[in-house]
Amino acid sequence: MTLECLIVDDEPIARQIVERYCSYLPELHVIGLCGDALTAKQILSEKDVDVLFLDINMPILDGLAFVKTLKKQPQIIFTTAYKEYAHEAFNVSACDYLLKPFSLERFIQAVDKAKAQLAQSNPSQMVSQSSDLNSFFIKSEGKILKFDADDVLYAEAQGNHVKIVAGQGTVTTTITFAAFEEQLPKPDFIRVHRSFIINKSKIRMIEGNRVMIGKIEIPIGANYKEQFFKAIGIK
Repeated sequence: MTLECLIVDDEPIARQIVERYCSYLPELHVIGLCGDALTAKQILSEKDVDVLFLDINMPILDGLAFVKTLKKQPQIIFTTAYKEYAHEAFNVSACDYLLKPFSLERFIQAVDKAKAQLAQSNPSQMVSQSSDLNSFFIKSEGKILKFDADDVLYAEAQGNHVKIVAGQGTVTTTITFAAFEEQLPKPDFIRVHRSFIINKSKIRMIEGNRVMIGKIEIPIGANYKEQFFKAIGIK
């Protein structure tokens, strides 16, 4: 599934950063870059756009006012230095709100939200998208690593870090545990403890309050036990 993207920002450097981030994700195709809303409106009238990366503080017509003029609204990801407009942005049905300077990791999370919204609104695209959603990107030690979800065994929260254990090895990243959980395909992955998420397909055995993933014992938290057993079909 290819997503047609338009980048709108009056700052050339800001446009370049978003364009570079888009280049890391093969499903994103940038069809245009422009510095003002009126030029963007013309492009939108001529081409189909799936995702609109939009600044707020721009000359002539700001991003929020621009969105209100659109009859057919793509998935909108605001990219701005002003946090005070977040509430209004979501009131105009923004998909996400990125505060500059934002990381590639945060950018990918926003794109994943847009993809999920598009899949819901267009079920015919869900098959082609599902294979793409079976992988995700993680930033670790200055590198961007791609994981196939089927290769991941489990993940563990360790303070402000997440340890990801996969067949290809172990990686530690500074992404939050909640943000990491959002990227995983459901229902393949299950939260079994406040500090552990496991790949359901990798379960070897369950005994008492522990689950075996290979030779690794992982605790099952009391608050997650009922949901866990329901997810694997045991009452």
